[in-house]
Amino acid sequence: QVQVVESGGGLVQAGGSLRLSCTASGLNFDDYAMGWFRQAPGKEREGVSCTWWNGGVTHYADSVKGRFTISRDNAKNTLYLQMNSLRPEDTAMYYCATGLSGYCSGSLSKYDYNDWGQGTQVTVSS
Repeated sequence: QVQVVESGGGLVQAGGSLRLSCTASGLNFDDYAMGWFRQAPGKEREGVSCTWWNGGVTHYADSVKGRFTISRDNAKNTLYLQMNSLRPEDTAMYYCATGLSGYCSGSLSKYDYNDWGQGTQVTVSS
């Protein structure tokens, strides 16, 4: 059984930084692409970023390009999202998910992901 657990969320002022972590167990972590998604109240879940199985290719939503960095440590079965220059509009529940294959595309479609965590809340105050 695959388990995905996010951590690292919190309350931060605009312009600040947070680093999210996601651990996945019950699968061969380095066989799969991984993605970060977020969902604000009353809005659809949207893709934030994804990385190929080896971290060699990454994709970002336009809204976070240049501010967020995705990375992974396959030895630790862990995915990260470094978030800098945070804005109030980044406030959302952030989710980690395992891809259906080792590759992900820039479409960042939630339908290309299989196992999801419970999420970690990020709140950015103005």
